[in-house]
Amino acid sequence: MSGSTAPTTLTTLPSSTTVISAKPVVLSAPGRGEDLQVRVSAPATGADLPVIVFSHGFGWSMDGYAPLADHWAAHGFVVVQPTHLDSRTLAIPAEDPRTPRIWRIRIDDLTRVLDGLDVLEASVPGLGGRIDRDRIAVAGHSWGAQTASTLLGARVLDSAGAPGEDMSDPRVKAGVLLALTGLGDDLTPFAAEHLPFLRPSFDAMTPPALIVAGDNDRSQLSTRGPDWFTDPYTHSPGDKSLLTLFGAEHSLGGIPGYEVAETTDESPARVALIQQLSTAFLRSVLYPGDTGWKAATVALEGDPDPLGKVQSK
Repeated sequence: MSGSTAPTTLTTLPSSTTVISAKPVVLSAPGRGEDLQVRVSAPATGADLPVIVFSHGFGWSMDGYAPLADHWAAHGFVVVQPTHLDSRTLAIPAEDPRTPRIWRIRIDDLTRVLDGLDVLEASVPGLGGRIDRDRIAVAGHSWGAQTASTLLGARVLDSAGAPGEDMSDPRVKAGVLLALTGLGDDLTPFAAEHLPFLRPSFDAMTPPALIVAGDNDRSQLSTRGPDWFTDPYTHSPGDKSLLTLFGAEHSLGGIPGYEVAETTDESPARVALIQQLSTAFLRSVLYPGDTGWKAATVALEGDPDPLGKVQSK
């Protein structure tokens, strides 16, 4: 709870912690065309709980990404998952007049969640009075990572290369950006024509963030190879860490869901590593003095057959 005396460390809950979840929780969204539906998950016990607002990839919804959402909630976070307008569950046609603006509406969705934490807290049985509003992170995968990155200070360049609107949010203290696309200098002709928001600048993305990239993630949106997904780390200032996963493709082993069709590189071990490292990273940022991140990275470095590597700056 904001204003309360928060603990200096986040208590590690046992893996068997009961998670409570409510959906759909509806936030009024005038001018959006659809009210914003979200899913809220949280541990059944504990107070002063930090928040992760998660933005899904193209076509997904609040029901996706259970491997991440369930893990984070079981380990002490309140996880809020909005359903963006591109979700297959809404079936908005491509010719809908909102389509060119969905990238921008997605960002508004995340801000609306932050503005509506009181409503969300009151809508989940047993959650009232248990959220720590001073410890908020954003996370996202693919298009969702692009959406989340703007709240951390990433900007979209206009056709002349000038940074667009600053949509950063001071309430957000950290981020986990999974398979976030890189700079717009090497877009394919299709991407350059149809996805103008894929021209980011990371120069002002200053808050701490963990960027996760697969070294076999070859995008049809860029003429570059997998190193494209390391740009957010290379070109952003401040405290950043990069987890490069060996052999991982765009689904990073299966984070969108268990046994989903679009996972081309299914690896429960890879997903488990993302679960572990993302949780430890967020704890280290939101709770200074927590040593879990250092321990996790040392363990990875010492693994004789590692699934990836971590760089930090």
